[in-house]
Amino acid sequence: MGRQWLGSTLPHDIGSKFQVNDITIRRPVLWSSAAATDPGTVRAINEDAIFSNPEIGLWAVADGMGGHEAGDVASNMIAESLNQIGEQTQIDDFISTIENSIKDVNCCLLEYSHTQHEGRVIGSTVAVLFIMEQTGVCLWAGDSRLYRFRNSELKQMTTDHSHVSELLRDGLISPEEAENHPEANVITRAVGTYEHLQLDVEVFDARVGDAFLLCSDGLYNAVEHEKIRSCLLNEHVTDSADCLIEAALHNNAADNVSVVVVKGTHSNIAD
Repeated sequence: MGRQWLGSTLPHDIGSKFQVNDITIRRPVLWSSAAATDPGTVRAINEDAIFSNPEIGLWAVADGMGGHEAGDVASNMIAESLNQIGEQTQIDDFISTIENSIKDVNCCLLEYSHTQHEGRVIGSTVAVLFIMEQTGVCLWAGDSRLYRFRNSELKQMTTDHSHVSELLRDGLISPEEAENHPEANVITRAVGTYEHLQLDVEVFDARVGDAFLLCSDGLYNAVEHEKIRSCLLNEHVTDSADCLIEAALHNNAADNVSVVVVKGTHSNIAD
């Protein structure tokens, strides 16, 4: 079943590294990252897009909706817009720059829908992660997710903007009912769907030993949390990303699958 917006129908790898200062122990923290995306076992077109710019500590996953020549346009437009962002020195400036970038895409998609697709909904979910020194920030709209893996605990850092998530939050359904709910594919917020886009923002600490996972719903709908944990235990980020994609394909992922894995380790070079 395709992604839906309020009821309307909605492989390559990147590996890289960058350094930031850990002021507590005066040793650089090496953040290694790897990203991968695959159409899955059912769909011919990949409407997902992944973005990785480790030099400035910025990563993203976008999951398009609207079909061929629409959903993939939306998600890639987000990635291309983020690619225009340069290095930032202040966290508040970084947040504002990302927000403005995605809101510009929102306006472009609304215009594109009006002029090229007779007003049909064309949009994308997005989850963006950036890390500056020991602070991580996530901005998101929709049900693409950020997880943090710390001390063997996998924690979802984002809250899905979806109909099922709202029902669960309001206590109208149980977690077990949410897993197989018939409206699981209905999202309530995405880039390109409303004139005024609201992005949620979460700020958290980023420590040596942490692993962060950005992913589209094609991953977490196909792979159980325990298997995700197991993949993130791999020492190398590329192995973790490959493991996650392979697990989704092994489980016959019915949707596009995208992952970005970011891990922090101590560098051997002192300041």
